[in-house]
Order: sequence, then structure tokens, then C-alpha cells
Amino acid sequence: MSLPDSRTSEKPSSAAASPSAVVQLNVGGHLFSTTLSTLRRPPDSKLAELFGGQPRLRTDPQGRFFIDRDGSHFGSVLEFLRSERLPTENIQEVYKEAVHYNIKPLIKRLEEAPQLFGELVGRQQFLSRVPHYKENIEVLIRIARAEAIAARRSTVLVSVLRTEEDLGCHDNAINRLEADKESVVTFGPWKAAPSVRDLLDCVKMDIESRGYRVSVEPHVAERSFLSKSYDFFYKLTFTWW
Repeated sequence: MSLPDSRTSEKPSSAAASPSAVVQLNVGGHLFSTTLSTLRRPPDSKLAELFGGQPRLRTDPQGRFFIDRDGSHFGSVLEFLRSERLPTENIQEVYKEAVHYNIKPLIKRLEEAPQLFGELVGRQQFLSRVPHYKENIEVLIRIARAEAIAARRSTVLVSVLRTEEDLGCHDNAINRLEADKESVVTFGPWKAAPSVRDLLDCVKMDIESRGYRVSVEPHVAERSFLSKSYDFFYKLTFTWW
């Protein structure tokens, strides 16, 4: 049965004021039933704001309050509000919903979970020390897409400089490349413990999280007799089909 319109009846206003009132929700097509007291917990969340007093949301044709957001993981958020039970699957997705709805107790508990602790505390802190990391990821994808015309694969070269000493040798090393030097994307140097392999794993992970298929392997530059070997270069191969 549809919820009455507040312009034609005083009942919704009194029901909305009652914490035990049952609320029907449509979150992006996913249907839920709960109480106002559950939605208002904790009091500083976005849901508490939306349902504090008379709910300030549109309704669908069946009278359910409509939230225009993907509701695939809203059930896990709602379960935490009901019982403080943490999800065991899709931790990162539920975390994004907790952040969106500003449910601070759930955000804190999820950040302490092993699945997020390594990502937030370890990996992200490391990447924050790699200069221009996010910008370089965008450049890699842009170059790969530009070279993908009428080809199954496209390749982008990256150079990874772990230390300031590597940076000092970089110009000499890049001059030996047969590839277009302007298209080489350079990472580093950085001041943190993770290795070159750790950095490359992060690059692969972040590109694949965008839906691309990519592999990483060392790129061996031409070497002349008595020339010094620099293992700075790696080949990222995007496979399109």
C-alpha cells in the first residue's frame, strides 16, 4: 500500500516522528523494509539526516521512499545498523557505501578489517610517496588506447627509478632506447620500503581495476660491448580482445 502524501494527511508526519515506524525503501531498484530508529542510527549519518523528522525523499509508484543510488550493497549497510554485524564479502564496495552515507562506526570497523587495512594503511600510504603516481596511471591508459587502433595489443614502456642514484643514471639509460623516448612513463624515485616489484604490482592492480587486461614484463634495451646495464625499463602490454 502506498504511503499517504503529507499534503493530504497528517498521519505520515506523526508516523515519521515515531522511531518504531516501519519504512519501505527502494534503493536503486533494491527493496528494503526497516524502521526509522534503524535508519537514524548513528545520528550524524546521511540516512539520519534524510529520515530525521518528515523524510525528505521522493517516493516510487508504490509509495516506497526512493534513494537514487545502486542498492546492491545497501543490505550490508542496513544489517550493520540493525545488529552491528560486519559483512564478510564485498568489503571494499560496502566501505564505499558507508563513506557515502557517512556511517562513521561502520567506516572505522571496516578500515580495521584485514581486507582494507593493507590497502588503506599500507598500499595507499606507499603510493602517496611515489610522485605523480595517479597522473602516470592516466597517461599509461591514454597512450595504450591511442596505440590500440586495428591491433589486438598495445604496449607502453615505463621506467621505474627506485632511488636518487637511479635518477642520476636515467638519462644515459633512456638514450639507449630504440623506442620513442617521449612515450616512456617514469615512476619514482620514492622514499619508502616497497620495491620496484611492489610498485609494478600496484600499477597492474590499478589499471586492471579500471577494467583493462594488462601484463608486465622487463624490457631489455640494446646493449653494446662494455656498456652498463640498467634494469629500469618494463613493458606493459594491454590486450583488447
